[in-house]
Amino acid sequence: MQKLSDRTACFTDSVIRRMTRISNQYQAVNLSQGFPDFEPPKAILDRLEQVAHEDFHQYSITWGAQNFREALAAKQSFYMGRSIDPNSEIVTTCGSTEAMMAAMMTVANPGDKVIVFSPFYENYGADTILAGAEPIYVPLEPPNFCFSPDVLEDAFRQKPKALILCNPSNPCGKVFSRAELEMIADLAQKYDAYVITDEVYEHIVYAPHKHTYFSTLPGMWERTIACSSLSKTYSITGWRLGYTIAPAEITERIKKVHDFLTVGAAAPLQEAVIPGLKFSQDYYDDLIAKYTHKRDLFLKGLDDLKLAHTTPEGAYYVLMDISEFGYESDLEFCEEMAREVGVGAVPGSSFFREPVQNLIRFHFAKRDETLLEALNRLERLREKIPPKRNRR
Repeated sequence: MQKLSDRTACFTDSVIRRMTRISNQYQAVNLSQGFPDFEPPKAILDRLEQVAHEDFHQYSITWGAQNFREALAAKQSFYMGRSIDPNSEIVTTCGSTEAMMAAMMTVANPGDKVIVFSPFYENYGADTILAGAEPIYVPLEPPNFCFSPDVLEDAFRQKPKALILCNPSNPCGKVFSRAELEMIADLAQKYDAYVITDEVYEHIVYAPHKHTYFSTLPGMWERTIACSSLSKTYSITGWRLGYTIAPAEITERIKKVHDFLTVGAAAPLQEAVIPGLKFSQDYYDDLIAKYTHKRDLFLKGLDDLKLAHTTPEGAYYVLMDISEFGYESDLEFCEEMAREVGVGAVPGSSFFREPVQNLIRFHFAKRDETLLEALNRLERLREKIPPKRNRR
């Protein structure tokens, strides 16, 4: 038998999804994989029920149903402050996962280099490798997760084809300042690179921080592919509705890549989510108020337990420092915590290129009672998993 693909030989299964399976195995409160345990907005669910009895069960237009793209273009034009053409500048994808892959395959050739900030969502490295490109990792330094301008420019001097920017960032919750974004933009123009953005948490940004759409910076519309998803904004992670927004010339190529990757996103779900795309600003104000409350509730609980953690500026993840427990493997710690304590988390090493073993990721997109149950279980953490100094 001939051997299988070399480019995928280094792949493991997703550690995030693995920790969900482990959480389920031990009936742990699953704060690992970032999906909520509360319902999507009622208007979307009501429309979904209606759509089941209407004629939306066959293929839609490959790059997205016309009325979906028009509703999405109207929403994003308002928030981005730029008129988006629904016909020439949007491609509807199967979640932001496919959007990122389609974007990567659109810009990168085998042998190209792509800058990835570390820590990073685990798909970015895989996307780069699947496109035949080589990732260049630039560290974001804890606890504030800022990059060194000199290190970033050193990466650009290697003539990368693109940079991947997750803002707000998963897993560290960083919201890049406008000054940081302008620095990235200046380097992208200086060294003639594209920027592929992941902006799925665009509406989950905590005061006083603000989200800046990268493609709206001077000179960046022409070289930016904005990728996003409706999963987090409307609590519909299982619907797998994502999209790209890019100039017409780039979008035309993305359409072709997308067509051969997945043909198209689910037609009934595109129709069902349209009421959400037409929500007023009140919905987004309520959304950030809800997540601010959940963030404050969960972080206060960790503080009360004297568990060291980061404070996210956006998204709904927090990194907890497990240094006191003295584990050489954060994966081993997470597996033991799920088994012995009944709380699921993701080992931070799955997000870092650097040898980081002292951080684990929780998410707090859960009902209050779920978060309180997790905190109640974490009260027993040091009893069930004694800190290194207390071991005999």
